Amino acid sequence: MNEHIPVLLTETINKLNINPSGTYIDMTLGGGGHAEAILKKLTDGELIGFDQDEFAIQQATAKLAKYPNFFAIRDNFINAKERLADINIFKVDGIIFDLGVSSFQFDLPERGFSYRYNNELDMRMNQNQTLSAKEIVNNFSYDELVKIFFNYGEEKYSRLIAKNIIIKREEKPIETTFDLVDIIKDALPKKVLYKKGHPAKKVFQALRIAVNNELNILEVALKKAIDLLKPKARLAVITFHSLEDRICKNVFKKLATIDIPKGLPIIPDEDPIITLVNKKVIIASENELKINNRAHSAKLRVIEKN
Repeated sequence: MNEHIPVLLTETINKLNINPSGTYIDMTLGGGGHAEAILKKLTDGELIGFDQDEFAIQQATAKLAKYPNFFAIRDNFINAKERLADINIFKVDGIIFDLGVSSFQFDLPERGFSYRYNNELDMRMNQNQTLSAKEIVNNFSYDELVKIFFNYGEEKYSRLIAKNIIIKREEKPIETTFDLVDIIKDALPKKVLYKKGHPAKKVFQALRIAVNNELNILEVALKKAIDLLKPKARLAVITFHSLEDRICKNVFKKLATIDIPKGLPIIPDEDPIITLVNKKVIIASENELKINNRAHSAKLRVIEKN
């Protein structure tokens, strides 16, 4: 398994403007890279990490065992506000979301996230849930598959791929990642197969998002997280594809403006809920791109609570 390298680490920590005595939340604990960087900045402050993946909790807890001011909660970040209230935490000094799949989820073949390894189709971040990628490709209707591939993967050939899945699964169940890769390749025009990039990438992304309900959860979780912030506290979000980034951009834009009907001579007597710390996304430096391939698609947005 490859070493976990946190993306946009320096930029994120600098933008969080960390208070050494503050309370911080890592909504996507993963390998614990961002969490450790925050903990190094704290004195009598504390950091609580959330992750729905049991393996991530185990890895991060072991990595961060030397920090007495850290503890982890296994749950989806959409439930963070309620779980924090259970331990009498109602306002915090900073929050980070590092979205997407952790490196170890891609690197462990048995998790079924990657088209690079042949293993059972899975893609569940929460291994206690029943819905998996195998369930979707073997039981969802043609229309449902097309919708998933097009909306979540922006796959131009969604219909051809869905049609081929329906045909092949009637012959035998689609069990493994390589079964699905072969079906995708068989459905695509030859000119597409010769293009740069893996032909199954968009479909695998779409299935992962569908299995884990990522986009529907994200918008709600962002709004709940912003409500947790103290005045002047900051929230940082790292996204890895346009669908995630668009949700973040739209939520932040709406909360950073006061909606006044056009043409009315009104001077607003209140501030917007948040301020955009960076109006343009922050991307990885050339130096980071050389050492961390995962950083190529990463975008950082940071807001501050008013």
